[in-house]
Amino acid sequence: MSSLKQIRCLAVGVLAALVLGCGADAGSSKEAAGGDDGPGVGQGGAQDFGQFRGILEAGQIPGPQTLDDVGFFNEHVIDLPPAACDEDVCLHGQLGVMGNMITGSNCTILLVGMNTPVDPQEHGRLPLNLAIAIDTSGSMKGESIAYVREGLLRMLDELGPEDRVALVGFSGDAAVLHDGNVDPDIAALELAIGSLEANGRTNVYEGLRTAYEIVREHVDDARQNRVILLSDGEATTGITSTSKILEMSRRYNGIGLSLTTIGVGADFDPVLMRGLSETGAGAFYYLEDPAAVEEVFEEEVKTFLVPLARNVQIDVDIDPGYQLRAMYGTKLATIDGDRAHVEIPSVQIAGRTADDDHAQGRRGGGGGIVVELVPTDGAEATPGTVGQLVMTYERIEDGVVVTQTVEIDSALAPGETPKGGHFDSQGVEKAFVTLNIYVAFRLASERALWGDDSGANALLRATEASVEAWLRDHDDEDIADDLKYMRMFIANLVARGAADAPPTAPLPEPWPAD
Repeated sequence: MSSLKQIRCLAVGVLAALVLGCGADAGSSKEAAGGDDGPGVGQGGAQDFGQFRGILEAGQIPGPQTLDDVGFFNEHVIDLPPAACDEDVCLHGQLGVMGNMITGSNCTILLVGMNTPVDPQEHGRLPLNLAIAIDTSGSMKGESIAYVREGLLRMLDELGPEDRVALVGFSGDAAVLHDGNVDPDIAALELAIGSLEANGRTNVYEGLRTAYEIVREHVDDARQNRVILLSDGEATTGITSTSKILEMSRRYNGIGLSLTTIGVGADFDPVLMRGLSETGAGAFYYLEDPAAVEEVFEEEVKTFLVPLARNVQIDVDIDPGYQLRAMYGTKLATIDGDRAHVEIPSVQIAGRTADDDHAQGRRGGGGGIVVELVPTDGAEATPGTVGQLVMTYERIEDGVVVTQTVEIDSALAPGETPKGGHFDSQGVEKAFVTLNIYVAFRLASERALWGDDSGANALLRATEASVEAWLRDHDDEDIADDLKYMRMFIANLVARGAADAPPTAPLPEPWPAD
């Protein structure tokens, strides 16, 4: 058995970015900020865009439903300024303005980020009250169930003697294979893991409900109360309605039980698994390769290391002169005119960093909430101001409510677009490129779905040229990997018959000024 590298300074997991365009190399953002930004915090939801990648690797064209903005940003490391707020969680707001990478029109962006000065090596964690529900249906036979067993055994290295762990296997019915503290029951837990075998149909409802009930029975405010659900297929027996499964899960989430979901292979239900994690304040992983299960189980236990805050709320209030048009990178936001409100049940230091050795090819250490602003000609606009961010959260140790306010200013007039772009930091510029690539992928997949493969190809070709130009001045592994998949997308479109020529019609405006 092995463990991941020790956690060092991480990048906090709720990161909001408004970004577009490309600019000259501003140097290392960590150098500009004066050092490491601080440990990382996760808002949950999708942790990768593996399903989208897997479809491209298979020579096919992904649909827009396979590309999740939260998962996409979570595979991009975006640096923040130092966490120097003297609180457990620090709020940052930074501006970026430039022509976008598809058509060159103005895009004004706001990077809203959080990080922490907490050292995870010195900050103790609460013991676990954890139940793991494993799909043991017939489709898990062979390598899939073998990798699950190995991943669970490797996870034991990260558990403490006071942690309570239950193991539930489910196929047509659910069976509790183990329930007890790691100490003195470690041998019994190892035997239960070794006994996992695959056979029968897939009763997701009963497996998940059984795991929740075990955690509820032992719920304790002095513990972290969580369920992990792994499945490689859709619900085929018992209660199979997605809405009913989601509603059942929400009831348990409402009493403080959180949920992480892991989808393995090509046949699981991504809508259900992603939805469960988003309402359950947990993560969602898509694993193209069953071998990646080994990494994820270790990773998930590490995310429990340092709970930082609960009931996190961020308000974004935009001044006249700009309109708040959209937000990306979170499913937890509501928009009302030029104001947005984000509610995150809890955040914790993430165990996954950019420096971890991800043998299965999964990138990590990032995350993003993306807010899009449209400049206007409002007569009430105040030169130099863009808006205000207000964050409140409850401290874990004593429940005290902390409030932080950040004013967003700009030397530019609304709509002013410098030729080289303006970015408050290298982190904003990286987030800008990430957003442009995400939008290009989304628009291209939509066009291909409508039967316009040539239009999708033209859009990707335009973005490809901009990304190539940016990479000539920037050494960034995340963006270089994105470019690889962009070229793969183009090759798949051409192989399917797309015209590989300049577009005959204007490219779609990705950020219209409504």
